[in-house]
Amino acid sequence: MAALRTISVLACTAVFTVGCATNPQTGEREAGKTATYGGLGALAGAAVGALASKDDRGKGALIGAAVGGAAGAGYGYYVDKQEAQLRQSMQGTGVDVQRQGDQLSLVMPGNITFATNSSEITSGFYSTLNTVAKSLQQYDKSLVDVIGHTDSVGSYDYNLQLSQRRAQSVLNYLAGQGVAYNRLTARGMGPSQPIADNTSDAGRAQNRRVEIKLAPLPNTQY
Repeated sequence: MAALRTISVLACTAVFTVGCATNPQTGEREAGKTATYGGLGALAGAAVGALASKDDRGKGALIGAAVGGAAGAGYGYYVDKQEAQLRQSMQGTGVDVQRQGDQLSLVMPGNITFATNSSEITSGFYSTLNTVAKSLQQYDKSLVDVIGHTDSVGSYDYNLQLSQRRAQSVLNYLAGQGVAYNRLTARGMGPSQPIADNTSDAGRAQNRRVEIKLAPLPNTQY
């Protein structure tokens, strides 16, 4: 019974340890989806570790919980690391790194990516895309969806085609920098998904953007 109580205490401690993630922006510890999966993995790992370590069940539980927590966190833990790297490398570039659940997105304002009515990437943005490509190569277990958006000025069909060409330009550049082509998709949404009011200059500027959304590759172990 004493050994079981020790295992329980150590397992709970390990759950608490792996069940918190550090917010890259604030530096504070907080619970999240990664924490939930990690906590469940820690419980399972603690049980296995305790059974495997006959001489010191308490120590075995702690080790098993740590390993199980990392494995249980899965894609969420994987994205945590890439998010931290991208937030650091994108500082000062004008690219906004966004996180919603396990989906990581890079939002690239149109004014730093393309000239007006053009789908040719501005030369000043090459270095930023080079950094993005390096991250996508290092963290290669994700699908990369490149999505072009425009404001509502002009015809819908023209904007739809322009947004598609812009998304394809970014895709081609990333592929040229070594990102596997079979991970990449490009699509244009035109003005159909505004994030700001199209009646103002500031709002239209926000709507002109390219987004890179990352999602887990199917049938992949993380």
